[in-house]
Amino acid sequence: MTSRVAIVTGAARGIGAATAQRLAEDGFAVAVVDLDEEQCAGTVSAIEGAGGEALAVGADVSDAEQVRAAVDRVATELGAPTVLVNNAGVLRDNLLFKMSDDDWDTVMNVHLRGSFLMSREVQKHMVEAKFGRIVNLSSTSALGNRGQANYSTAKAGLQGLTKTLAIELGKFGITANAIAPGFIATDMTKATAERVGVSFDEFSKAAVGGIPVGRPGAPEDIANTVSFFVDERSGFVSGQVIYVAGGPKA
Repeated sequence: MTSRVAIVTGAARGIGAATAQRLAEDGFAVAVVDLDEEQCAGTVSAIEGAGGEALAVGADVSDAEQVRAAVDRVATELGAPTVLVNNAGVLRDNLLFKMSDDDWDTVMNVHLRGSFLMSREVQKHMVEAKFGRIVNLSSTSALGNRGQANYSTAKAGLQGLTKTLAIELGKFGITANAIAPGFIATDMTKATAERVGVSFDEFSKAAVGGIPVGRPGAPEDIANTVSFFVDERSGFVSGQVIYVAGGPKA
């Protein structure tokens, strides 16, 4: 492994922030990418405060030019990235008959187009290094979820992208895997509770009732799984989707 530089998108908070911090603990210099560079300050500060190295980068992952500029900056300031975690995501939930064109396009652009653009741009550094790790954040919603036709479709699409990247890039020492989180306590799930008009405690209690381990997930649960996938010793694990959902039923 010639480079220990990782890029985590959507890393200003939640799962992305926890993942960036975990990878820094694992010894990576981490590019903390999010739409608003200033919002990355907290994650960068936490990493640097623990003795790690991090760089805040502002970019819209659905914009090809911004992605290209962001990856070039990371390569220049931190070094060639050989780990990519495509975590950036948004919600625009609604029932099908209420869902607007913009609701659909926004979710597709961030989740699918963003992961495609980032993977395409970073893979050249991985191919040159003959080593790479790509981890895409899917969701249990990939199996279908009321009010999330856009999100469910995007998350299912990421599983197909993951498996295809694993096939195409494997000969270069690059693996591609996906994580499908279940109910994770984040600002995003809190926003969902607000949208449906219930307190987060009520929302969480209802979700936990169907989770065998009897608790909601935490961002660190996902970060731990990312850490496994990107480890140098995990090179024979590729094209897989692991449901991190607290039980056998996603």
